[in-house]
Amino acid sequence: MPINNNLYKCWFDTPFYHILYKNRDYKEAEMFTKKLMRFIKLPLKSKILDLACGKGRHSINLNKMGYDVTGVDNSIESIKKANEYNSQTLKFKVHDMRKPLGQKFDLIVNLFTSFGYFDDFNDNLKTLEIIKSSLNEEGLAVIDFLNIKYVKNNLINENIEEIDGIKFYLKRFIKNGFLIKNISFKHELNEYNFQEKVRSLDLDDFKSMFKQSKIEILHIFGDYKLNSFDINNSKRLIFVLK
Repeated sequence: MPINNNLYKCWFDTPFYHILYKNRDYKEAEMFTKKLMRFIKLPLKSKILDLACGKGRHSINLNKMGYDVTGVDNSIESIKKANEYNSQTLKFKVHDMRKPLGQKFDLIVNLFTSFGYFDDFNDNLKTLEIIKSSLNEEGLAVIDFLNIKYVKNNLINENIEEIDGIKFYLKRFIKNGFLIKNISFKHELNEYNFQEKVRSLDLDDFKSMFKQSKIEILHIFGDYKLNSFDINNSKRLIFVLK
């Protein structure tokens, strides 16, 4: 079976995507959002956009802290799941991050490597332009990406993860400027093959894009505890922007 590259309509919308990543560290996500908001000192009831929110784990945490949160994602199934938590101050909708939302926010967050999936590099610039134009005058943005240099130096080329009785065969490699993960598995006598592909963007790439988009870097962190970024040892590349 050929690899299916249509992430939004296929892999991200399958139940298997959520099975593979069901063991994501929700406590770490909660800790990160709390540390981040203490650092930013955003007033309660401020409006936050969670861009590419998935099933809404960060949106839910931010809302519990007292913020008015809108979560958007291009995955219909993820938004269906997130909508179970809808309230007056927590809303979710299907939306393409390359398109304007028609409203302004005090903070826009793009977390857990939810940037750089587009085949056309200009779509990344479009996304940054949307972020910039969707911020209030004093608004801030946070982009949480992987540190590609750390990934290259510590890449696990192949491994198997068994979750809920499914053996996921994972292969990772870097090719043509993308970090690629091939995912193969069997379920109920059917064979499945999917591919995740994210641009292998480094610090200089981001600096160049931010300059083109007239976005200013305020702070750079290297992990979810908000330690300083170390290009060789940090697992994450987290920007606070305006």
